[in-house]
Amino acid sequence: MKNLSLATIAACLLGLTVSDASAFTSRDGSRVNPVSDAVFEVIPKTGGSGRNYWCAAGDYAQRALKARWEARLYIARSRGTSETTNRRSAVQFTLQSIPTASSEQARNAAVNTLTRGDTMRVRDAFNLCQQLPVGF
Repeated sequence: MKNLSLATIAACLLGLTVSDASAFTSRDGSRVNPVSDAVFEVIPKTGGSGRNYWCAAGDYAQRALKARWEARLYIARSRGTSETTNRRSAVQFTLQSIPTASSEQARNAAVNTLTRGDTMRVRDAFNLCQQLPVGF
């Protein structure tokens, strides 16, 4: 019975390691997980400001997806519960243009609004990583 328990625990730990390996950690420590082929989710360490979300999205788009600096990031889903973790705060991004209702136009993002359809160049989002506050 003990051996079965140890084997079960080892299998669970191995499973956790595999799923963690697919996650991306941005320069500011935020996690980025794919939601689908076109959408990825940013989960900041704690709460997070708009800069954290955009920085992680730009970092992931440039380093993991190899997107051009001039490519545009779009918010696919505003801040809400994570679909890939049990965290309460996540924002979903995509590099594909978001179809919007006629009253809702894609617009250049105000960093902290995090509204569906907001857009920013990968370069501008990545540059926000340099503006994040650092510890004393």
